[in-house]
Order: sequence, then C-alpha cells, then structure tokens
Amino acid sequence: MLGNIFKNYIYPVAVMSGSIIGVGFLALPYITLQVGIVTMLFYFVILTTLIVYLHVMFAKISLKTPDFKRFPGFVRYYFGAVPEKMTLILTIFGSFGILLVYLLVGGQFLTAIFSPVFGLSESNYIIIFATVLSLVLYFGIRAISQIEFWALLTLSVLFSIIFIKTSGHIQAENLFLFPQPGANLFLPYGAILFALWGTGLIPEIEEMLRPRKKLFKNIIIVATLIPALIYLAFIFLVLGVTGSATSESALAGLKAFFNNGVMTIVLAMGVVAIFMAFVSQGLILKKTLMYDMKINKTLAWLLTCAVPLLLFFLGFNSFIPLISFIGGVFLGINGIFILLMYKKIGGKKIIIYPLSTFFLLGIAYEIFYFL
Repeated sequence: MLGNIFKNYIYPVAVMSGSIIGVGFLALPYITLQVGIVTMLFYFVILTTLIVYLHVMFAKISLKTPDFKRFPGFVRYYFGAVPEKMTLILTIFGSFGILLVYLLVGGQFLTAIFSPVFGLSESNYIIIFATVLSLVLYFGIRAISQIEFWALLTLSVLFSIIFIKTSGHIQAENLFLFPQPGANLFLPYGAILFALWGTGLIPEIEEMLRPRKKLFKNIIIVATLIPALIYLAFIFLVLGVTGSATSESALAGLKAFFNNGVMTIVLAMGVVAIFMAFVSQGLILKKTLMYDMKINKTLAWLLTCAVPLLLFFLGFNSFIPLISFIGGVFLGINGIFILLMYKKIGGKKIIIYPLSTFFLLGIAYEIFYFL
C-alpha cells in the first residue's frame, strides 16, 4: 500500500517539484528588497496562479498528444517543422546554458563547504559535481524519481533546520523596507517566472503515471505549489534576517550573521537544490535529444553532461545575465506556444488571447531591459 502511494503520487510530485526548484529562488529575497514586499507578494500570487494554470493546460495537451515527445516535438505535432526548429534551438542552447550555471553555482557552494577541509580548487569541485550528476543522469526516470524524492526531503529538512536556527534573528521591520516609488517595478516578472516554471517534466510525469493518469492534474498542481511555498518562506526568512544587507545570491548575505556550522547547512541546502534542478533539467535535455533529435541514448547522455563542462573549460563562467535573458524570452515563447496548443485542443479563446498578449509584453520588456 505504502509502495503504491510513493509510486503513484509522492515520486511524481518529487520529480516535478525537483524540476522547478533551481538557482532562480536564490535571487528572490534581493528582488523583494528592490521592489518591496507588497509588490513582490502581488507578483507572486498572480504569477503562481498563472503558472499553475499553464501547467494544468500543458498537462491536458500532453494527454491528447501521442507519447514520447518533449516540448519541440509537441510544437511540431501541432504547428509543423519550422516552429519546431525554432523551439528546438532555444531549448537546446538554453538548457546547456542553464546546466552550466548550475555547475558554476554548485561548484562555488561545494568549494565553500569542503575547501577549508580538503583543499582543492573550485574547478576540481565543479568536475566532481559534474561527475556525480552524470552518473545519476545515466539511469532512467524510475531511479531519478527516488533520488529526487530523497533530495526534496533533504532540502525540506535542511530548510527547517535553517529556519529554527535563524528564526530568533528575524526582525519584522526588515520585511517592510520600502524602495523608491516605481523603482524596478517590473523586476520580479522574469525571476518568478523562471523560478516556478516546470513544463519540461510534465510529459515525463505523464509517462510515470501510465495508466493512472487520473492523478495527473492533482499531481501537477501540488508539485507546483510546493516550490512556491518554499520560495515564500525563503524570502521572509532571508529578508527578515539580512534586511538591507540582502545579497543578490541570498545565501552569501547570511554569512555575516551566522557561524560556520550554520553556514555549512545553508550552503548544503543550496547544493541539494542545485542538484535537483540539474538532474531535472538534464533529463529534459537528454530526452529532447533522444526523442526530437533522434540521437541514441548514450550519445544524448554524453552531450548533456559533457557540453556544460566543456563550456566551463572554454572560459564561459559569467553566463548569468545571458541566461536570464534567454530564460525570460524562452519561457515567454513557450507560454505562447502552450496557449496556442491549448486552442488547438479546444481551449477557450477568451483566455488564450489576453494571456498571449501578457507574454508578448513580457518578452518585449526582457529584450528592452537586456539591451
């Protein structure tokens, strides 16, 4: 009985939540400082609702589409070869860039944890991290689902320890540091969208649930809300402790407030979150290369694991602004394609066109801001 609960519900939720949680949430406390808690909560409620709705939309699309496709394959099925090529290029290059960022940040956290004890350079820890992640990605979704569950459980335990250790340092006035009126008003849009987006693993969840697909919608909703709640707690925790000293990477800003033992737990939480995100993003890319590019399983795995590491050795180690741009524009394009696919399966036009306009405006803003 318990085994069925894990197989039918807990593991799929863990995989989906693990695909959402990444490095994006680390920037949310700093962004909250820039725009104010009221503005941030407004964006958070609106965008969380929108993303849950889009995830459910894509789940319905996935149920009506032949299996063993990833996002570019969905686009080809509904719109043809040319749009598929565009999304395929965006997916592949965006995924390589995101995986590179995960390696860089994970390597930094591991260096901070282990370098005082074992020495070694940041490059060594990046190689070690990449090797472990490659071994995990070599295996299929069943093994990964169990790893994701234990990683999510570990993340929750670590976060609880941090909350207990830091709750005495939270100052309520830090949550109400209001910026200049209108300052950075649109700053939360891309960051929250990036931090909560999880469409890539939805077809994978459908395959995991075969033939128990009646659970699909509820799993998607729960798995999206779990990261949202973790993010909100993280924002209140970090901002409540660090206040105006909140740093862009959130965890680094806590260093001035706590001893090395607590900081090790904080950094370990970051490593677990990045581990989960890399595995999920790597699985999406691997399956995209297999199903949509028709590359054999071993070569798809090798490319997924080797290219980000190769980019690091080629000197690409400051990708964050570029990835933010690619992520914002890419997710906006994905959102529009999801809405158009939803229309193809009978979705209501009254919903589709306003939301498409919303994403178009978001894309325009991201391009303007980047340039």
